[in-house]
Order: sequence, then structure tokens, then C-alpha cells
Amino acid sequence: MPELPEVETIRMGLAPHIVGQTAVNVTVWGERTARNQPGGPAALEEAIRDKKVEALARRGKFLWAELDSGNALVFHLGMSGQLRLSDDERPRYRHEHARIVLSNGRVLSFVDQRTFGRIEVCDYIPTPDGALAGQGATLNAIPQSAAHIARDPLDPAFDPGRVVQKIRASKSPVKNLLLHQEVVSGIGNIYADEALFAAGVHGKRRGKNVRVYELRNILEEAEAVMRRSIEVGGTSFDELYVNTAGEPGYFARSLAVYGRTGQPCRRCGASIAKVTIGGRSHHFCPVCQSRSRPRRDRLAEL
Repeated sequence: MPELPEVETIRMGLAPHIVGQTAVNVTVWGERTARNQPGGPAALEEAIRDKKVEALARRGKFLWAELDSGNALVFHLGMSGQLRLSDDERPRYRHEHARIVLSNGRVLSFVDQRTFGRIEVCDYIPTPDGALAGQGATLNAIPQSAAHIARDPLDPAFDPGRVVQKIRASKSPVKNLLLHQEVVSGIGNIYADEALFAAGVHGKRRGKNVRVYELRNILEEAEAVMRRSIEVGGTSFDELYVNTAGEPGYFARSLAVYGRTGQPCRRCGASIAKVTIGGRSHHFCPVCQSRSRPRRDRLAEL
């Protein structure tokens, strides 16, 4: 599934080519792609056609275009969604469910093999904190369909202290809380494992038992690892994630624990292990990642 770095890579690749352009023609073939749009594909086509893109914004894994109609054109990529950009009209891609022809002649295609993704045009609601809605946004309002999504670590208005409070108030495993999009957005399975490893914290530790400085470290490491991933175009394990030019990302080569079960830890040499937490795999180093409160904290409380 595309995670924050992959969606941000797509946003950065699209923005120079679609911002300032008008949708001169729109075709939506996929009923499921338009399942959240009242009126279905025809209504979605009408809501996009002749509208100008004024900005391209992202929060977590949600991507949206600010339209001059005062609405948001929201793209959620789901498990396998791709946004492909071509120079002119070409034969329909396999699994292409929507196409937008822009006033500069470029063509934006929504391709989705597993059809969990969706497109919709919806209204905005004000951001509760009054700040701009996300990366690339020009409005302090967020699309209704993304309003439940918390800010992500790359957001200029991200408040790590608030996230730490939410995690510390929970008995759930910290790995689950990092994946909870209403606690902190954009940190998917890959980057949660990488951040926990970098911070030396095991994903099974309960939120309330993880110290404040550890949580701040985890969030800092999550930001750092996602920025490094963006620099090389995100993480691709198969053909389901590609950028707007159809190219894969190369961060998989730099992963420390995710997908490396049985391989030596890059830090200590122990074998990387894998367990299941809340139905999701968790990759970790059994030596480097503590499953208990750090010893210095226990001693301080004696």
C-alpha cells in the first residue's frame, strides 16, 4: 500500500504539471472509483470538468486538488492506486478507471488494479487548529472525507506533544497506535517498523509504558526515515507502486528491518525477527529493541 513517502512523491511529481491547469475533459469508467460520489461516475465527471486546479495538497496518505469551484478533488490510492501522467492521450491503461485531460495537453490517469482506491469531489470544513490543512495546501480548510485524519510528521503544523499525550493515554501496543490515522497520520507498516527500530523500542510495548522521550524519538525517527524515502522516490516491493512517470522507488534497499526477517541486524548482527501485532506484521531486532521500560527509568523510580 502506498504510504506517506509514496503519496508525497506523487504530489511533488504532479504539482508542476497540473497546478494552474483546467480539466478540459474527464472520463470515469470505474463505478467503484466513484463510489463515494453522490450520483456516481457521471456526477464525478461533471464536478471535475472545466475546473481549474489551484493547489495540490496532502495530509497523511490523502491527496487532494484545490479547485477554483471551492471544492476539493480527493484522491485516495487505497492498496494499489496510481496516478500516471502522460504527454498526450494514449490507449487506456490496463486497470485505468478515470482520466482527466488538462488544458496544457497533459493527461492524468487513475490506475487501480485492486480497486480499493477512490476519487471524489467534496466540500471543505475548517481545520480545528486554524492552520493550513497539509503539505502544499493554501487553505486552512480540509476536505470533509479527510477531516478525521490527524496531521503527519512532515506537516508544518504537526504537534508532537499532542501525539505523545494520545499514545501515553492508551494501553494499546505502540505499533498499533503509530498506525492509527486519527492519532498520527502517514506512518504505515513499513515506516513504523523502521522508526521503532531506529528508536530502539519494541512495537508490543503499551503506549502508556513508553516514556515521553522515547515517543518523541520515535516520531523524530519516523520523520527522518520518511524524508530519506522521499529522496529516492519511496518504497516499491512490486509493480503496484510507481511514481507519476511509472517508475519505482528505491528505498527498499535501505530498509533496516522491514522485510528482512532472518537477515542480520545492520546494527548488532542478530537475526531480524517478525511477530504479528493487531493483525499486522512487526519486524524488529530482538537485541536492539527493548520490550520493557528502559533500565534508567526503572532505577530512577526506585
